Amino acid sequence: MRDAADLVLPAQPECATQAGTWCARFYEWTNNDFLARSADTIVFTTMSIAFILVLAAVVRWAAHRVIHRVIEGATNSRVSRLISRAPGLRRAPASAASQRNVQRARTIGSVLRSISSVVVLSIAAVMVLAEFGVNLGPILASAGIVGVAVGFGAQNLVRDFLSGMFMLLEDQYGVGDIVDLGEAGGVVEAVGLRITTLRDINGTVWYVRNGEVLRVGNKSQGYAVAVMDIPVAHSADIADAIELVGRVATARTVAQDITDAVLEPVEVLGVERVGPEGVTLRLTVKVKPGQQFAVQRALNAAIADAFDEAGVPRPSVFPVGTAAGPTTQEG
Repeated sequence: MRDAADLVLPAQPECATQAGTWCARFYEWTNNDFLARSADTIVFTTMSIAFILVLAAVVRWAAHRVIHRVIEGATNSRVSRLISRAPGLRRAPASAASQRNVQRARTIGSVLRSISSVVVLSIAAVMVLAEFGVNLGPILASAGIVGVAVGFGAQNLVRDFLSGMFMLLEDQYGVGDIVDLGEAGGVVEAVGLRITTLRDINGTVWYVRNGEVLRVGNKSQGYAVAVMDIPVAHSADIADAIELVGRVATARTVAQDITDAVLEPVEVLGVERVGPEGVTLRLTVKVKPGQQFAVQRALNAAIADAFDEAGVPRPSVFPVGTAAGPTTQEG
């Protein structure tokens, strides 16, 4: 056997002899030379990473807080309230306006919060990797190439996303609006960043990609106009027919069932068209958004009854777009 003096003991790191240092503490706790020599790096790197994560969490929370306040301020702005209360203006029901504002605020706020979270966490991840001594050049280059490839392949998705953002920011339409998007039209049931959901008069649900919407006809923004084309025969007394239409329509608009929907008095425009079938009279009335169809049906029914009672002759063949199929125009 060899003597104890011949045994080679592991060398104690020089820094372990310095009392109060992290090296000495790690060597005392672990009796490991590698951990003792790396003590300062381990401690300060851990503290740096913890500081980065805490700072990222605080910045993310602050960004979400600011976004929430900005969105709420835009939704409930004093200017909007003053405009809606201006004298002479009849505004949409409070519940519809509230639903529209809440829907816009939630969607825009959700998008902005997601973007802020991705940006903050990405920067924090890069800073953490830098603390470990990782060479970020190749990683950033690879990420850039992958981002370009994904963006090129998902360009339709990006276009839908950006179009949805601008539609919401510009308030082109909202839930409950009656719109015409070209290929599809109806009542808006949901507005997303990629898809707008419509339900037409037949009950069919249409899913329209926002990036494919080239034009928007909104029949519910501000006010609407109920337009009625009323046909009479050539033999009818046009002056009497116009007077009867105005009197009956004015009396009908003050009836209890539709008076709340009417914004301005009835306007009889007179003769709109003279054709081989007969003469077409036009009547318009400004109404609340979305109420034009109900008002139009009520006035058509009242005018038809008045014509029957007064014996006003009507053509046997109705021209397209008249009382047999009334038209509406959005104001």
